[in-house]
Amino acid sequence: MKANEPAGDEALQRDARELTPALYALGRVLRLRGVDEAGLTPLPPSDLEVLRHVLESPGIGVGAVAQELGLHASNVSTTVRGLVSQGLLRREPAPHDRRAIELYPTMGAIQGMARIEQAWSEIFADALAALSPDERAALAGAATALGSLATALREQRSGPGRG
Repeated sequence: MKANEPAGDEALQRDARELTPALYALGRVLRLRGVDEAGLTPLPPSDLEVLRHVLESPGIGVGAVAQELGLHASNVSTTVRGLVSQGLLRREPAPHDRRAIELYPTMGAIQGMARIEQAWSEIFADALAALSPDERAALAGAATALGSLATALREQRSGPGRG
């Protein structure tokens, strides 16, 4: 398959139907596990999503978080207030416009996410141990392609006519 093949291509549609449930299941594992294993206070999935986004894009504003995650700005504002009160995010005035607010993770958030990601790697390592060497190699080889897929999906969501 080539990147320029039309979305209606039968083989492409079949591949998408086979891959999507597996990716959804993996995402669900990540949302539901890791926090407890890391010994942290559980966060609702939306809070964890906003926190991860700020960790990936320090200095981002509430409106941009909302747009990029496909959430309502008022919901993101409420989530941010909660994360600030928990000491996981801090707000700072934007240097170019003192009325605008930029969001930054705290050291506690950075360290907590590192613990969660370590727990995720341990969870996955245990599961990978149950797979054949060929299956493990195929998954390792797919990491770059899966990252590219995630980027394409984000760009598709924020492309022309969106948000």
